[in-house]
Amino acid sequence: MKKILFVMSGMNIGGAERALLGLLSAIDYTKYTVDLFLLRHSGELMTHIDKRVNLLPPDKNYNIFARPLGAIIKAGRFNAAFGRIRAKISAKKYNRSHGYSKTSGVELEYSHKYTVKNLPEINPQVEYDLAVSFITPHYIVAQKVRAKVKIAWIHTDYSKMNIDEVSELAMWDAYDRIISISDSVTEGFLKKFPELERKITVIEHIIPKDFICSQTESVEMYIAEEEMPEEKGVIRLLSIGRFCYAKNFDNVPEICKLVRDMGVNVKWYLIGFGPDEAFIKEKIEEFGMQDYVIVLGKKANPYPYLSKCDFYVQPSRFEGKAVTVCESLVLKKQTVLADYMTAESQIKNGIDGVILSQDTAEFAKGLVDFIKNSELQASISAEMSKNDYTGSHEVEKLYKLMGE
Repeated sequence: MKKILFVMSGMNIGGAERALLGLLSAIDYTKYTVDLFLLRHSGELMTHIDKRVNLLPPDKNYNIFARPLGAIIKAGRFNAAFGRIRAKISAKKYNRSHGYSKTSGVELEYSHKYTVKNLPEINPQVEYDLAVSFITPHYIVAQKVRAKVKIAWIHTDYSKMNIDEVSELAMWDAYDRIISISDSVTEGFLKKFPELERKITVIEHIIPKDFICSQTESVEMYIAEEEMPEEKGVIRLLSIGRFCYAKNFDNVPEICKLVRDMGVNVKWYLIGFGPDEAFIKEKIEEFGMQDYVIVLGKKANPYPYLSKCDFYVQPSRFEGKAVTVCESLVLKKQTVLADYMTAESQIKNGIDGVILSQDTAEFAKGLVDFIKNSELQASISAEMSKNDYTGSHEVEKLYKLMGE
């Protein structure tokens, strides 16, 4: 049997983590053995890892990532701390010389590059047929794993990122193939790295339908019924994602107010967590939407909420490929996307969902029009019923990367 290794940061609630669960659930375990190495054995999704996967023991050397610098120094990890400090200084200099703002990804990439060299190899006694770096830091599989074929996954729209292209190119060159989650993500990546076109392959998200459907009927269903109750005349909108700039949840209160001012009685629920939570709550107060934009916070199981909403809305400024949109389509929900660059890779506008302008006022007007258009909703429902949105066949592409 061929051996596959996946390397992942952890199993917190997130799109990439749920995408990994979907991929792991689709593998044929009669032909392949699968090891999973996690930098941190933590996260709400740990218990949902397929039982056929061999979870490698934790290695405390790898818990330096995504930890505060002070905690690393306190733990006596001085090489890692020096690498982080060097990365911070170098990135600040690079960003200043290139006019990059806080959206720069340079410091994060440098911190990975300058700290990984001091880490031990992962499971060094095994040479894998395929090693998969499913999320950053991609330097780990590139330098610390023995494998015949190495691949790295990209989940992000690189056209929106400020990076050190020369530095990152050296990292990507260590891989045999680079996996993109959609044609649009590929396009954005190749704008930064046109020389890598020969290496890139699209493997779309695999959504574990049976798992999602089982989770919609779990014990959390009763909590969802209380927190997002069905109310006569009220239309329930739902958005799920990290509370950060990319998701654009900070504009939801204004959009909600505009929709309500146009006479549509909506309540908009937000599931997630992240650095912008306080800012979003400020916006809710600013627009007087305390009773109509409800922050539900972090949910280990968002599926009962997704199953109960009337419309799923993804108002993002940019996305790679939103797993929540895939999950919404699997559950046959009416789905609304902002016109971010990769939106058309997820739905066909007016066919199995709608794509609206990123302009706040225009988005609100388009949302009202869609909510009122029962004929279009019926047409979309009919189209969704004919389609399989799980993408389970995509796993065959993974096998082909091993020469099969």
